[in-house]
Amino acid sequence: MTTIQKIAFITGGNRGIGLETARQLGKLGITIVIGSRDAKKGEQAAQGLRTNGVDAQSLRCDVTKAEDHKAAYEFFEKKFGRLDILINNAGISIEQIGGAEHTSKVSPAILRQVFEANFFAPVALTQTLLPLIRRSPAGRIVNLSSILASLTFHATPGSPIYDFNAFAYDTSKTAVNSFTVHLAHELRATPIKVNSAHPGWVKTDMGGPNAPMELADGGKTSTQLATLGPDGPTGGFFHLGEKLAW
Repeated sequence: MTTIQKIAFITGGNRGIGLETARQLGKLGITIVIGSRDAKKGEQAAQGLRTNGVDAQSLRCDVTKAEDHKAAYEFFEKKFGRLDILINNAGISIEQIGGAEHTSKVSPAILRQVFEANFFAPVALTQTLLPLIRRSPAGRIVNLSSILASLTFHATPGSPIYDFNAFAYDTSKTAVNSFTVHLAHELRATPIKVNSAHPGWVKTDMGGPNAPMELADGGKTSTQLATLGPDGPTGGFFHLGEKLAW
């Protein structure tokens, strides 16, 4: 029996958690397409993966641009005819978590900028690519979230994140979780599974050097959710196999 090689598209995959996820999926024999705003950096990342035996390509994709969504659809349609795995990894954080920023002082401009990249962009990209994911025998959509999206933890004194607040970033990821729940419900009668991933606090450019998790562990949750079997969960929020409170 011939096994069809899976195709994965990882936005913001040229560095950090996205690149580590690409490496881990690639080692499983999955063809990787790195999405990157900077075409040169994306190709450098893909070349590094190829050097290590991963079947990797790159695609310039600014997730905030509708024309890039259309170009991505055309790329996958022409080259593969489908998409098996979409990992909405790209995102930004421009506030100081737990620092001088306070909810009452966060400007509408910052809220719009963060929501555009972290929420509106992945929703629009997913909607554009969904017809191709429907062609997969086992489509998987992974939305990168954060434990900082959890309303339960934020509202619980003594929780690990109770005093760690970045209003724009946190609420944008809470909105991503809502998208996960709603899309999973819509697709519940299909083979497609949709889940949110909390990768952990990882040593990356965004996470900083004081983060407790190494990069190799930061890619594990996305990899797990991207490769769920037919009996795996959908519409959930996970970290390293453990379900998190919304």
